[in-house]
Amino acid sequence: MPSDLEPGWLWLIGGVLLLIAEIVAPGFFLVFVGAAAIATGVFVVLFDLSLAPALALFAIYTALAVYVGRKVYANRPVPASTPHLNDRSAQLIGRSVTVVEAIDHHGGRVRVGDSEWTARGGPAEPGARVRVTAVEGNCLLVEAEHGLPRA
Repeated sequence: MPSDLEPGWLWLIGGVLLLIAEIVAPGFFLVFVGAAAIATGVFVVLFDLSLAPALALFAIYTALAVYVGRKVYANRPVPASTPHLNDRSAQLIGRSVTVVEAIDHHGGRVRVGDSEWTARGGPAEPGARVRVTAVEGNCLLVEAEHGLPRA
């Protein structure tokens, strides 16, 4: 099936299709390849390049676009609605828990949901409610919560 379109227009259409594909399946990579295809298409239309120089130009533009994109976007923090999503112990900070084994500065245990964690801080007796203030490794640092009723 011979095409009546000039190669430059095929590059431009391909670039636009890659940009559309980026919107449909976001991954933030096709935008660079699509931009390189569009830039190649513009050069092919303006300078009537054959296939070999067009492919070389496309490779150069793709490498350049990916390099610039990584420099610009690599160090940008991604805002998260739940910053401690994959850190279970950090999610416990601020939570009220029940003392299972007396807590002092040397240690103790608290009940968190259906599990028990080691804890330091307090002091607090079994049955008392304490608030998690920090986490060190797998040990919860707690402080007595005087306003909470005993469990």
